[in-house]
Amino acid sequence: MSRLATIFALLFVLTGPAQALELPEGASSFVPKPLVTAKKQMIVAAHPLAAEAGLAMLRQAGSAIDAGIAAQMVLTLVEPQSSGIGGGAFILYWDATADTLTSYDGRETAPALATPELFLDENGNPLPFKQAMASGLSIGVPGVLAALKLVHDEYGKLPWAELFQPAIRLARDGFSVSPRLAKMLGRADSQSFTPSARAYFYDANEQPWPVGHNLKNPALAETFETIADEGVDAFYRGDIARDIAKAVQTDPRHPGGLSEEDLAGYRAKERQSICVPYRGRRVCGAGPPSSGAIAVGQVLGLVEPFDLGTTPFEPRAAHLIAESERLAFADRARYLADDDFVAVPVGGLLDPGYLTERRALIDPGHAQGTVTAGMPPDVKRETFGKDQTKERGGTSQVSVVDMQGDAFSMTTSIEHSFGARTMVRGFLLNNQLTDFSFLPVDVDGRAVANRVEPGKRPRSSMDPTMIFGEDGDLDYVLGSPGGPGIILFNLKTIFALLDWDMDAAEAAALVNFGGTPKAVLLEHGADWDTLAATLKAKGQKVRRMDMTSGQHIIAVTPRGLEGGADPRREGVALGD
Repeated sequence: MSRLATIFALLFVLTGPAQALELPEGASSFVPKPLVTAKKQMIVAAHPLAAEAGLAMLRQAGSAIDAGIAAQMVLTLVEPQSSGIGGGAFILYWDATADTLTSYDGRETAPALATPELFLDENGNPLPFKQAMASGLSIGVPGVLAALKLVHDEYGKLPWAELFQPAIRLARDGFSVSPRLAKMLGRADSQSFTPSARAYFYDANEQPWPVGHNLKNPALAETFETIADEGVDAFYRGDIARDIAKAVQTDPRHPGGLSEEDLAGYRAKERQSICVPYRGRRVCGAGPPSSGAIAVGQVLGLVEPFDLGTTPFEPRAAHLIAESERLAFADRARYLADDDFVAVPVGGLLDPGYLTERRALIDPGHAQGTVTAGMPPDVKRETFGKDQTKERGGTSQVSVVDMQGDAFSMTTSIEHSFGARTMVRGFLLNNQLTDFSFLPVDVDGRAVANRVEPGKRPRSSMDPTMIFGEDGDLDYVLGSPGGPGIILFNLKTIFALLDWDMDAAEAAALVNFGGTPKAVLLEHGADWDTLAATLKAKGQKVRRMDMTSGQHIIAVTPRGLEGGADPRREGVALGD
């Protein structure tokens, strides 16, 4: 494992099917965080205070969803750049007694007034991303609270109001600004925030609060108290909903169309989880409108016949993985969207015969020059246009296993760092509508599957994941932030755990790597220079970059639970 001693950080963002942009974290070397062990229960979350809140619920005999809710409320306060009640989420929940896995969709929806031309200027050209992002145009109806309530109604053990108490106390008393929050605020343009958000995050001279500053948020504490006492309807109807709609419709940067009726009409949904076989196990994730589990499933199906070696990213294996990922991303860009609006060919994309045809395109000795989408068996003609989506990654991951063996995996997001940078009652609103394609049709006049439509949910890459053994029992809970990089990060982790026999901490820290249609991305680190050179010799265009995953893993072993938190971020694993 000596190669794990030199790995560098990243905030990876894949824009559309081909481009990659980053907000670099800088060249910081680090080693895996210690592997955390526990006998009966565990949580891994992106901030110690969030993990502590979740563990406190578990210690009160709460369920995995109880811990997850408490953690999300604290994350809303202490990690506002990544997630919160103004955003959305995808959730997997494992009921060990009933032997059932359920997927929940808390993705945001476009307002009823949204049109396919939402992000086009008066000349029909796409708006610059930053202009679209930091505006009312980008704000969708938040879904995470509705999704958490849906799961809590089924599996919660502690009272709803109790789950908000740690976050309420922290919001009133204040929390210490972390290095990551301070760094992200320092990189952001203070003028891109609405006045109330700017006043909260910056001092009178518009300097971000420094590391260690005690930041209080009494407005958020009051919001949490209202939702705790009156239930989730207090968020989607009444004064809070009115204030959200008003903030969007009167946004001084560019107003949007979200209304009180849009909020009142929002519904989280149970969805069919996507499960695929791999190395004798079953790997499960979230289906449409997320593209995560389908893309992961395609790659696993493509590479399974190959021997990936016994150590991470041997050159031949790395090339095969990259080529498989490039093919999956090409299909993702063409076909994946909200299947309530678009006929997503889920079965065809995962069909073994189709994957065999796609695998035949992989040359073990040389990279494909151009990678294009295939034609799955249940697609009769080229229905969808070439995608023009630009995605960012302000996201977080919470993984929980409780003492009953039930498990919770939630990937939660407000999209870009600090979302739309609009603050209402102490929380930030998302900019998830920029996850739609800005161009509704391609150059050939074909409608893009992921175009804007009223009530539609934008395509996501969020992929909360669980892996089950041959006996059907739960083996792993995992997931990561990272925009479309989530697909690459989860795949890296799956290979690390199942092919290269790494533990949870080693897998979380392993170098980030992955193929996109136009380039192979490889995290900085001198230990991997030879791999980069070998891939280039095979015709791969290799881009070295920062890749800030936030992988949070729990392994369920005969010895108990083992937790790994990604060293690139501030997360921790805690358990008893």
